[in-house]
Amino acid sequence: MSRLDRNFGPGRGERRPDYDRRMSAGDLGIPPAPPIEGAEHLHSGKVRDLYRLPGGDLLMVASDRISAYDFVLDTTIPDKGAVLTQMSLWWFERLADLVPNHVLSVDVPAAVKGRAVVCESLAMFPVECVARGYLTGSGLREYADTGAVCGIALPDGLVDGSRLESPLFTPATKAELGDHDENVSYDVVAGQVGEQTAGRLRDLTLAVYGRAEEVARERGIILADTKLEFGARPDGTIVLADEVLTPDSSRFWPAEEWSPGRAQPSFDKDVVRGWLTSPESGWDRTSGEAPPRLPDEVVERTRSRYIEAYERLTGRTF
Repeated sequence: MSRLDRNFGPGRGERRPDYDRRMSAGDLGIPPAPPIEGAEHLHSGKVRDLYRLPGGDLLMVASDRISAYDFVLDTTIPDKGAVLTQMSLWWFERLADLVPNHVLSVDVPAAVKGRAVVCESLAMFPVECVARGYLTGSGLREYADTGAVCGIALPDGLVDGSRLESPLFTPATKAELGDHDENVSYDVVAGQVGEQTAGRLRDLTLAVYGRAEEVARERGIILADTKLEFGARPDGTIVLADEVLTPDSSRFWPAEEWSPGRAQPSFDKDVVRGWLTSPESGWDRTSGEAPPRLPDEVVERTRSRYIEAYERLTGRTF
């Protein structure tokens, strides 16, 4: 699954922008955040930069950076940040009756117009809320080893791309920058945030997935799985935050090409991963060295996939 910015989120990024990590932003190739007049830079993740505005609200900016295999590449994907932001906003509108979201305004500085939002500062829950309707990725690997995903036993005989009888809530711990998330059971989440909150996070995650899966299917797209982030307001209200239902946080598959038993074509950065692991790139993943720059053709194909996902889902021209 495409990774979210693990240590980036309203509230969480604000409280601890400069703590020690196993790997620093520089180690991962994250460039310095550009200054924005009147805003204080707080934190940078693999894709997003977070700032505090004078009134105390947060400014979340989606860059054109792209990551693969725990590296932020030197090459950017033009318009990627705008696609992620506009797609999130489109989804937030369609989910508003299910759960409130963190967006306060899209009235942002001109330098980041179209790729940024003003949002609330929230106390973020320390869990990645994952919903799976299909078996693939880390869920498939866990199933192959144990016959279960996050402690939930599944029927025998499932393969890569199998549709599950009903969507699963399969949470994961939030990893530090440069580390990997770890799938955990519902009981672990309940131990972290309390039974009542864990149940609410599960129910909201599955409700969002159910709504989004139906919307996507009507447009010829399969939503295989998605990762959501939630935070809490001071009054305890649970709020949907960060990005939502983008190609970076979700697996979108063209419905007409779905064929269980193999890796599915997807609307994300698989083009980049495929090139990096091909002989053409000359890159050795085990070397510890940063990946090479992407060829123009790979950049354009990746950009096209992000834009195609946006246009097919929203019905709008980017």
